[in-house]
Amino acid sequence: MKQIIQDLKNGNTILEEVPVPIVKTGEVLIRTTRTLVSLGTERMLVEFGKANFIQKARQQPDKVKQVLDKVKTDGLKPTIDSVFNKLGQPLPLGYCNVGKVVAVGKGVEEFKIGDRVASNGPHAEYVSIPKNLVAKIPENVSDEEAAFTVIGSIGLQGIRLIKPTLGETIVVVGLGLIGLITAQLLKMNGCRVIGFDFDQSKVELASEFGIIAVNPGSGTDQVKFVESVTNGIGADGVIITASNKSNDIISQSAKMSRKRGRIVLVGVVGLDISRADFYEKELTFQVYCSYGPGRYDDDYEQKGNDYPLPFVRWTEKRNFEAILNAIEQKTVDVSKLITERIPLKEYNKIYDNMSGSRSIASILVYDEKDDVPARTIRIGSNNFASSRGILGIIGAGNFTSSTMLPALKKLNADVKYIASSGGLSGTTLSKKYGIANSTTDYKLILEDPQVDLVMITTRHNSHASLSKEILESDKHVFVEKPLALNKEEYETVLKEYNTRNKTITVGFNRRFAPLAQKMKKLLGSSNTPINIIATMNAGFIPKDVWVHDMQVGGGRIIGEACHFIDLCTYLSGSKVIAVCMNAMGANPEEDTDNASILLKYENGTNAVINYFSNGSKAYSKERVEVYSEERTLIMDNWRKLKGYGFKGFTRESSSQDKGHYAQFEKLISQIKSGGKAIIPFDEIANTTLASFAAVESVKNGSWISI
Repeated sequence: MKQIIQDLKNGNTILEEVPVPIVKTGEVLIRTTRTLVSLGTERMLVEFGKANFIQKARQQPDKVKQVLDKVKTDGLKPTIDSVFNKLGQPLPLGYCNVGKVVAVGKGVEEFKIGDRVASNGPHAEYVSIPKNLVAKIPENVSDEEAAFTVIGSIGLQGIRLIKPTLGETIVVVGLGLIGLITAQLLKMNGCRVIGFDFDQSKVELASEFGIIAVNPGSGTDQVKFVESVTNGIGADGVIITASNKSNDIISQSAKMSRKRGRIVLVGVVGLDISRADFYEKELTFQVYCSYGPGRYDDDYEQKGNDYPLPFVRWTEKRNFEAILNAIEQKTVDVSKLITERIPLKEYNKIYDNMSGSRSIASILVYDEKDDVPARTIRIGSNNFASSRGILGIIGAGNFTSSTMLPALKKLNADVKYIASSGGLSGTTLSKKYGIANSTTDYKLILEDPQVDLVMITTRHNSHASLSKEILESDKHVFVEKPLALNKEEYETVLKEYNTRNKTITVGFNRRFAPLAQKMKKLLGSSNTPINIIATMNAGFIPKDVWVHDMQVGGGRIIGEACHFIDLCTYLSGSKVIAVCMNAMGANPEEDTDNASILLKYENGTNAVINYFSNGSKAYSKERVEVYSEERTLIMDNWRKLKGYGFKGFTRESSSQDKGHYAQFEKLISQIKSGGKAIIPFDEIANTTLASFAAVESVKNGSWISI
């Protein structure tokens, strides 16, 4: 299928060929008939992509500071690699999609195949969208009209925040697409609406809708005009839908408001606010959040958990439905806003001239198709007939793009497939790294007898089930940590593993780092108990990010601290027999990203893992101290190692290396030539159970035996 993307690295807007997505649980698969180009939002993205690196940096000064902090801790090369990897990830354009449902995922009951629907899907021939971001289109609303659903909901949410009442005077600053819809909705609410815009054609169109529309470029003073229309009272509310970096807009909005008036920002403007303007009038100012309540809430959007209507009357989906109803009742006229209709294949007629476009609304028209395009597309011409150690990858996220694939490319690994849920990220990586096939159907990898090893880099809640499926297909498994999120999942993998002559490798790469290898060599193999203090300055992650969800990410101990449990096991040469963890916070059972883990080993080794998220980003992210036989080793951020009390060794340093390359090198060699797993499975199992025990320990307030 075809999809429009923005290349942030070189600024090109591309019509890319990607596999059609597979409908996921809680989603509907839609064949697109129309999409609306949001000229305001999409113009900003396109112009950002076309900007050079200096211009990009000036637009995002907060990101520049993060980059400089990363250089200090991780070094220049890893930082540059990280920045270029981020810029190399294409951005799907568009969020106003209309089409027909062609498939329904599990758990979806309100839609059926054949329904016409509007959603926030991108410019793509097929999209898979969560059910709470999809609304049915009334019979007498055309696909073109329905394409305004999402953009209309943005204006509607601004109105919900400003809470207009019958007879009030509301000013709309900026009569672009959102502004013109907002003005119509306000008229529908019984308000007197004043609109300002410097584009005379938009002013004239607004006048046709009964708006008191003015072009300030003709010499009209906006503040005085509002005062004259309201008999010196001022506007009851101002909705800013303009896009302009100037601070004048917010200042004028305050000056034209009455005492205790309301201002809502829907657009993007300068926000250097004058305290006097707001103080003297006791004005309220609020910034909207996209389509309405539920936006950016995974529980609502991704998991499909609706907010109860008696308590949250207007969610983003109910806003979609309200806009469609307004279009159906002809109280909002969107047909006059359409400037052009362009076939999808001629998309560049819109995107090549966005900066100078006078268009209000551009509609992309899609070909009528009954056949569903392939879920796999061929990228390379690789011949794997006589090869061994052929790989398939499930997951095309940040770890795959920034760490795994660069290492596999250096190793000349034979990667036959990469699977991604949406198809775009996998296709981008296929082209960049010469992978033969991009697919959205991971089962194709399992069914191919040529594939020897399948590598999993998906979200944590799928690791156990995918590992089991891969073993059932009689293939080796590499799964980026963790192996499982709980004992039940672990047991299902273990049962399958015990019936197969295949290996499971979990991505505990730290043990393969050059400095970890050096530490192990210096400590020797006497099995003498040692003391270890390992500190992970992990950094803060907001609570609404999926890694904190125990059902999806497993929390940061199971999902991340397991790395250091394995490292301590490797350095000690022993296995964990008991675990005790203490966590900081009001609810330590859930807030486990600031915790200390005590590990007791069979050989008497004592290890302490401090996993903290409240430290400075300027400080080293990882540090390990080992005390043994009147000797001490200090490893700092995988760049420096110091030794005290060792004959012939005092220090060693290198560029930052966490062991990923060595891990994959050993893994591919093992798959090609056979032999033992690069990490003994009993150690993987021990680390996995120790991470579960740590979380259980917090709940019980006691030591947990393994």
